[in-house]
Amino acid sequence: MSDFIIGSLFSSPVITRHSGNPILSPGDVPYGPAMVFNAGVAKFKGRYVMVFRNDYGDVRQGKVAPHHTTNLGLAFSDDGITWEVQPQPCWSWHDEEVIRVYDPRLTVIGEQCYICFAVDTKHGLRGGIAVTEDFSSFEVLSLSLPDNRNMVLFPEKIRGKYMRLERPMPVYSRNGKDRFDMWMSDSPDLKYWGNSKLLLTVEDVAYANDKVGPGAPPIKTDKGWLTLFHAVDLDPSRGKNGWEDSWKKRYTAGIMLLDLADPSRIIGRAESPLFVPEAPYEISGGFRNDVIFPGGMILEDSGEVKIYYGAADTVECLATAHVEDLLRLCLERAVK
Repeated sequence: MSDFIIGSLFSSPVITRHSGNPILSPGDVPYGPAMVFNAGVAKFKGRYVMVFRNDYGDVRQGKVAPHHTTNLGLAFSDDGITWEVQPQPCWSWHDEEVIRVYDPRLTVIGEQCYICFAVDTKHGLRGGIAVTEDFSSFEVLSLSLPDNRNMVLFPEKIRGKYMRLERPMPVYSRNGKDRFDMWMSDSPDLKYWGNSKLLLTVEDVAYANDKVGPGAPPIKTDKGWLTLFHAVDLDPSRGKNGWEDSWKKRYTAGIMLLDLADPSRIIGRAESPLFVPEAPYEISGGFRNDVIFPGGMILEDSGEVKIYYGAADTVECLATAHVEDLLRLCLERAVK
């Protein structure tokens, strides 16, 4: 349970939601999911690629199908706005141990695209990394111990090591309640991970009282690694707030800047959220209302930053900002 109530929050004026939101809805997908959201998006081999989460259920009755029906869909775009959804899911993973794979994040390193994902197993929630060249086959490189998820990769090696951000979920280590923080680990080969460091805590973020963790994979700028994160606050008074019988959380997005040579050092972080649930498709009519979750961030040559995010755990949306405005927000509160 939260120790305090956050209250009203507002998006930064530097963020512009796309006028055509949602850019991907269940009705756009030919194989009938009830929810499409939490996509990873990247530029790969000359076009935009989106891998999105599909969940199934009965929208009319507000019921969600069993977890083993979850899979990942695939879409391509020439402009990052209008998407051509492929006729079948690109990845379903079910076996004697794995229940489902979900919440993809895409990072291009060299000539390959890497996908971080969450996977529910019969012995706990794990985070994984896979690699693909064609989005029809995926080679799993590593799986974490339970319980870890929300992993994102940096798009290049730093001091000879691959780096990732992650959010472990240690139920007992924080007095038996949600207090999930953002960590960083490194690897020589994308398979074996260690040297883990605490990066950002719930207590660091004034608009969180439940958890903080990675959002979209970081993008490189001349001033540092521009990094989105999700921040969650819990309010017991919210009651039923979506299809679920009781949904009392709100997911917002924050932004910070990490040092280029040592990304375990936060250079600056915006004091207020970057954006929060405000639009109709973010606050109503969804599986879980009052949720935005950024899973993809692309820096264009023009300086525009495209931010792809799931809304109300039901649709996929797009927001934009200029990179200089985002950097200014972070550096207004430089960390000494």
